[in-house]
Amino acid sequence: MPPTDRFVISFAAEPPQEPLPYGRWADTLGGHFRSAVQALEAEGEEIGELSTEISWFPDRTYGGRTYIPAVARTAGGYEVLGFVSFTEGAQGPADFQAQVDFTSDLAESNPDWRLDLNDEVIARWRGEQGNAADMRLVWGVPLVPGGTVVTAELANLAVDQCQVVEERFTLIAPDDYRGDVLEIKLWDKGGEELARESLYVEDEDEEED
Repeated sequence: MPPTDRFVISFAAEPPQEPLPYGRWADTLGGHFRSAVQALEAEGEEIGELSTEISWFPDRTYGGRTYIPAVARTAGGYEVLGFVSFTEGAQGPADFQAQVDFTSDLAESNPDWRLDLNDEVIARWRGEQGNAADMRLVWGVPLVPGGTVVTAELANLAVDQCQVVEERFTLIAPDDYRGDVLEIKLWDKGGEELARESLYVEDEDEEED
């Protein structure tokens, strides 16, 4: 096979290793998630207390840390989104960290969405000739039926993929590299594309111009 001119990190994260959190493990993760919510700077908004159970997403491990994303709704009608991450110590999971944000832009208010996506940059990757990529954690749910696998693509090159587990998925992939940005695609078991979404939404005013 000849050398490639698309030299970029691909499939860098370990695939999910555990079932979705439940029981005592979910309680442990939930404690860190709720503490981060309580410390959240709400920018003057009254987001309220969590009003639903925390929904956990498949785990992905990159750079020695495992990331487990989560979302929950609040009494104020917001969605809280984020992740809990940790390292594997000699005595088990250690060095827990949690990061959260909130949004009022919900899937039910956007009937045109086909994937409900959340994302956060967790690292940087340095490539050739001074180019660098954001290593982006992406998690979400399909809003159309029949999907079994989700891929992250950079300039039509698949750089990560994840099985859909209980209608949830998690990706870790390079983004914003050499002018290329991620597209997330949903596939059925026959390999047919069901949906695609960019992480970047153009401003409507800019589109009109």
